[in-house]
Amino acid sequence: MISIPHKTKQFLVLIVKLLIVGGAFYFIYNQLANNDKLDWNKFIVLFNKNQSIIGIGFILLLSILNRLFEILKWQNLVSTLSKISKLEATKQVLAALTAGLFTPNGVGEYAGKALFYDKSETKQIVFLNLICNGIQMVLTVIFGIFGLLYFNANYNVITTRTVLLLFGILIFTFIVLFSIKGITVKGYSIEKLIHKINEIPKSIHRKNIFLAVCRYIVFSHQYYFLFLAFDVDLPYLTLMSAITSVYFLASSLPTFQFLDFAVKGSVAVYFFGILGVNEWIVIFISTLMWFLNVVLPVLIGSYYVLNFKTKKPI
Repeated sequence: MISIPHKTKQFLVLIVKLLIVGGAFYFIYNQLANNDKLDWNKFIVLFNKNQSIIGIGFILLLSILNRLFEILKWQNLVSTLSKISKLEATKQVLAALTAGLFTPNGVGEYAGKALFYDKSETKQIVFLNLICNGIQMVLTVIFGIFGLLYFNANYNVITTRTVLLLFGILIFTFIVLFSIKGITVKGYSIEKLIHKINEIPKSIHRKNIFLAVCRYIVFSHQYYFLFLAFDVDLPYLTLMSAITSVYFLASSLPTFQFLDFAVKGSVAVYFFGILGVNEWIVIFISTLMWFLNVVLPVLIGSYYVLNFKTKKPI
């Protein structure tokens, strides 16, 4: 095996770090500056009309809580491997978010967190991150299905026959997965995965679920309050059913983190269009959600990426 000098490794790592941060900033700028669907004049007029220090502070607080719950989830899960402080958990979560910004479905996030640990712990870190993201996806699906059913019952987006067909496919999928859980592929199987999940203490799982529910409530209601700020006057359940449906369907589509707002925006335009909400308002709110919950954390995460140091060999 070819041995690379430590200083050469440091130089290569520096190049990678600059590419990650530079790429992140480029994608953010490109999406904000060259999106012709964003009418900044309309936004400024509405902002001047409804501006409120308390309102802005409240929306920012929700963004902080959203990321805080994610940090606490990671600190809780990784405690099964080693105890880390909230500051260290913050560093790992934000740096990983930055690394995963322009990778498909944020897979770079898994590698980003693994870099903070020894190579021998890589598989365990990837597994824990899968649990961390998995519970959030499960909640998105559960809330999304109920939201979609409520929305469909009121606006008939799809027929009852289609709904039954979708549920049939879902049940069939679960039956198939359960029946083949013992089949091993390259040493991995669903049965082994379930066993590994059960090895984590129940108290850790309970706390993880609680924090994930808190996070879902926070970011979905941030979406809700932004619609209120843009003078969208709709019943609470109607608005929340549309929001949960958008998150459910948008999360089911393969995408990149830096395109997250575009995907959610496209799905949201369809649902809120049915409710009579102007397209530019939907796009602006989707962009603001992306800016507050992805861009701002990435800006902080960039600092941690640039200050990341590889372990010097003994």
